[in-house]
Amino acid sequence: FFMEKFYTCKYDRAFKEVFAKEENKDILSKLLESILKLEITEIKFLNLERNVDNVNIARKHLDLYLETNIGKVQVEINSSNRNYVKPRNMSYLCDIYSHHILRGEEYDEETLIIQINFSYGINNKEYIREYKLRDKDGNEYVKNFIIYEINMEKYMKIWYTKNEKEIESNKYLLMLNLELKDLEKLSNKDKVVSKYMSEIERVNENPEFREYMSAEEDNRKIQNSLRREAIEE
Repeated sequence: FFMEKFYTCKYDRAFKEVFAKEENKDILSKLLESILKLEITEIKFLNLERNVDNVNIARKHLDLYLETNIGKVQVEINSSNRNYVKPRNMSYLCDIYSHHILRGEEYDEETLIIQINFSYGINNKEYIREYKLRDKDGNEYVKNFIIYEINMEKYMKIWYTKNEKEIESNKYLLMLNLELKDLEKLSNKDKVVSKYMSEIERVNENPEFREYMSAEEDNRKIQNSLRREAIEE
């Protein structure tokens, strides 16, 4: 099966097609555990559309929104480092936090409200940055509001260094942006990677998915061209 372009999970649509499925909760839990360092034993998919209760606010479409045994987890795929990305993602998480507080019987800090950003095009020195609400002395305002920013560019450098120990330790993050020929090298040693490879291959072979992605890329190129023309004028 010839594919002109292979779409990895750097693309949010591909990510959702793989991970937002009941039958793939096992590989999703392994991915989350590799970041959070906590055991994920329960996952429930929640409504990806936010602000549905307020007609005056533009609706937000999340990439992935989960109820787990450790709390609520929202996932965003940021394929570029545009200025709007962080404010947009912050608004998503604040909306989730406020809904959790309003619907609860009491104000608690035990339920974690987490956002995980798989970010490309950032220049952080760290592999993962963990953000919390705290003052300059490190005093936390609340302890259950957490943002993880995953520096995917830096992780991908691990693959190219060919350090087997580092690759093994970070394989569930690395697999997200590897093409088939590289995934095959990882899948021989790990059943999670093997299942992920089968799923991302299935997604890429789906004509409806490829039609959607082609249309989305074409629209993005048109918008970029119009923006450039406007700047030149």
